[in-house]
Amino acid sequence: MTEPKIPHPPIVTYEEWLTARKALLADEKALTRQRDAVNAQRRRLPMVRVDKRYVFDGPTGEASLLDLFEGRRQLIVQHFMFDPDRESGCPSCTAHVNALGDLTLLARCDTTYVLVSRAPLAKLEGYKAARGWRWPWYSSNRSDFNYDFHASQDETRAPIEYNYLTRAEFEARGETPPSRGEVPGMSVFFRIDDDVFHSYSVYARGLEGLTNAFSLLDLTPYGRQLDFEESPPGWPQRPTYG
Repeated sequence: MTEPKIPHPPIVTYEEWLTARKALLADEKALTRQRDAVNAQRRRLPMVRVDKRYVFDGPTGEASLLDLFEGRRQLIVQHFMFDPDRESGCPSCTAHVNALGDLTLLARCDTTYVLVSRAPLAKLEGYKAARGWRWPWYSSNRSDFNYDFHASQDETRAPIEYNYLTRAEFEARGETPPSRGEVPGMSVFFRIDDDVFHSYSVYARGLEGLTNAFSLLDLTPYGRQLDFEESPPGWPQRPTYG
């Protein structure tokens, strides 16, 4: 039986490869400098005071947004997609958390990382235990937190807005706005004494750089195996990572 042909990059001499690799290196260095410049802009982004009181259910009982900091200066919230009516969490969000490594550096940098979902705490705790996760996970089901930070969409609770686009802006672009339900995102908060400020939120493809597995796959010939990558014809494609 003839072995199926395996799609692959061109095979060349070492000298040809080195010439191409050096050309790519110049672009990689330019991208690194651009990323550093964007990160510097992000550090200078102004903040907005969070005056609304939010109630969360967590491992030690009822908690406020201030409690989620655990006494640290900065708080990173992953808006983990887990609808209250579902029995399991989002496969993509699950893959993201599965890929997390040692985050102890965050605490040394005065930063706390937590997961927040609308599903009841009992579902979150069960899902967490089944996967052996150790990250703090809170239910926001008794507050407007997810809607206010655009991680849940429901026009009966708040106007549609995702990735800084309103329903009208989606439609003007010929795109369909998110339907009712959960969407992925991550938000960052900063604390000055007992005052909490919202400094940053990111959604959609803005989250992908936070996934270690994606960064590693970007180094390989096949990449992430998703259709937006403009891979050569015949390259493998995956509709989902779930």
